[in-house]
Amino acid sequence: MFAIVDEKIDVGALIEGARRPDCGAVSTFVGTTRVDEAGDNSVEYLEYEAYRPMADRKLEEIGAEIEERWDVGHVAIVHRVGRVDPGEASVAIVVASPRRGPAFEASRYAIERIKEIVPIWKREVWSDGYVWVGSQVGTRPG
Repeated sequence: MFAIVDEKIDVGALIEGARRPDCGAVSTFVGTTRVDEAGDNSVEYLEYEAYRPMADRKLEEIGAEIEERWDVGHVAIVHRVGRVDPGEASVAIVVASPRRGPAFEASRYAIERIKEIVPIWKREVWSDGYVWVGSQVGTRPG
């Protein structure tokens, strides 16, 4: 499963969907919103936007790259768009493999590739303003 979603990510369902009798390892990476602080201000939530037709294709491309590089039985990548509050998942990557090494390596590879090639933009909403994270120009004071 490779998807951009508007709703909360059901990580448990992704893990259940990855279980295979021929795979002894299911590696899961979940990226969540953390409360960052600077002075008296803090991150209140994140907002993600995506160019969805291309983002969907790029997630599938990452899955194909993983299947070419590692012995895996299953790969799922789900990224959320819209508002994501502290503690909530913004991205989940689940990889099943016969062995743990490839599962860990493929999961790490997936998150790095998402940041490199998938058109998803993140806006940090702080108590005193907001800033786009990435190549966009920040608008947060200070």
